[in-house]
Amino acid sequence: MNIKVLGPGCKKCHETERLVKEVVREIGCDATVEYITDIAKIAKYGVFSTPAIIIDGQIKSAGRIPAKQDIKSWLGK
Repeated sequence: MNIKVLGPGCKKCHETERLVKEVVREIGCDATVEYITDIAKIAKYGVFSTPAIIIDGQIKSAGRIPAKQDIKSWLGK
């Protein structure tokens, strides 16, 4: 599983990355978490509101910090 957290490096983006990594650890998911801060790369994903989460190429969240339960459901738990 490939998870991308997109954001320019703001507090909300770092919090989103932390939450994603925490959930991955808690559920024992075999996933790679990548944090992308390059605005041009973020725009290529069609995301214009950050923080955003993309899981296996699919946008799951944009413009907000998701709840841990939402992240768990996206990861199949």
